[in-house]
Amino acid sequence: MGKTSLMARILHQEREEGYRTVTLSFQLAGSNIFTNLDRFLQWFCASVGKSLGLPNRLADYWDDILGSNSSATDYFENYLLAEIDTPVVIALDEFDSICQYPDIASDFLGLLRSWYENAKYGNSRSDVWQKLRLVVVHSSAINMAQNINLSPFNIGLSIELPEFTPEEVQDLANRYGLNWDDNQVEKLMSLVGGYPYLVQKALYHIAHQEVTLEELMPKSATKGRIYGEHLHQQLLNLQLHPELLVALNQVVSATIPIELNRISALQLRSMGLVRLIGGNVVPSCDLYRQYFLNCHG
Repeated sequence: MGKTSLMARILHQEREEGYRTVTLSFQLAGSNIFTNLDRFLQWFCASVGKSLGLPNRLADYWDDILGSNSSATDYFENYLLAEIDTPVVIALDEFDSICQYPDIASDFLGLLRSWYENAKYGNSRSDVWQKLRLVVVHSSAINMAQNINLSPFNIGLSIELPEFTPEEVQDLANRYGLNWDDNQVEKLMSLVGGYPYLVQKALYHIAHQEVTLEELMPKSATKGRIYGEHLHQQLLNLQLHPELLVALNQVVSATIPIELNRISALQLRSMGLVRLIGGNVVPSCDLYRQYFLNCHG
């Protein structure tokens, strides 16, 4: 949906205003990082420090008796934030990756919430915490059972990126130098809906004369070409959760909107694969319908 692109623009603006910025993608962390909370928070603290150009001093601040959350808080409060004179924006990209480890994710979300609240207490350390800004980039509402009062997702500003409208697709086509009419916009959107990533990818390759709009319509789009890698990755993601693959097969095989288990419907929606219509579900676009029908067949 363009989340990472939006994040990059936010960070660019903050650097223009003199803020320090740090970007961490949880997809870059090896699976061994998520073996326990202590290891994960040490990786997190060390990674932020490295991005700020500060040496690793975990040994000076980590206290096994007080625990991981307290040690990480001490490391930020008395070292990382204390060493910088300007606010720092920490952008956490691909946050969904950590949700495969619900115990770690739940504790980490609670920790972020506590840091936000530290800035509001009005005590002698509040000024230090007011230097910290957080940008959390994720695909959907985090699907975990947890106390909402411990989560940071009901504070701050929440931005949900919508699909492109036909007018916005037309505008983007113009920016690529394509003199499209309404019919061409409608054809592309019948294939990929208004999903920014899918639309932009098509327009880029059409503008560079690597593919035509007609060659994308509709079944050829699932045979590799420009969407092959993306579709294959979506399939791999689903194969990690067989119950979701079964649910999606039901959706693409149906000729009318169908009802799904609420959790499955929300998870498929978070992947961009389905659209919710009231309490029922339909494929989000013809590209996914055709591809997963072929896979199922």
